[in-house]
Amino acid sequence: MSKFLIALPLLLAFFMAPSFSAETTLTGKITCAKCDLKTATACQTVIVVKDNGKDVIYQFTGSTGAKYHKDICTTPMEGSVTGDVSKEGEKNLIKVTKVEFKK
Repeated sequence: MSKFLIALPLLLAFFMAPSFSAETTLTGKITCAKCDLKTATACQTVIVVKDNGKDVIYQFTGSTGAKYHKDICTTPMEGSVTGDVSKEGEKNLIKVTKVEFKK
C-alpha cells in the first residue's frame, strides 16, 4: 500500500503536466494553394519552404489563414511564419501564431 501512495503522486504529475510544443519559424513564400500553386480546389493560405532543394508546403490552420489571405491570394509574398507544426496524413500543417512579411 505504501508503494502505491508513493507512486500515485508521480503518476499524477506525469499525466497532468502540460505538454509544451516548441514553436517553429518557417521562412519562404506565403501564397495561395489554389490561385498560385494550383494544388487545391479552394483558396487556402500556405507557406512554401525549401528543404534539401525541394519545395515543402505547410497549410495554415485555424482562422489565421483567412486573416492574411487577401494580401497573398494573387500576389505571393516572401516572409516567415511562426507556430506549431504538425502533420495530418501527408499534409504539413502549421498553427500560426505570428506572420511577418519581408519588406
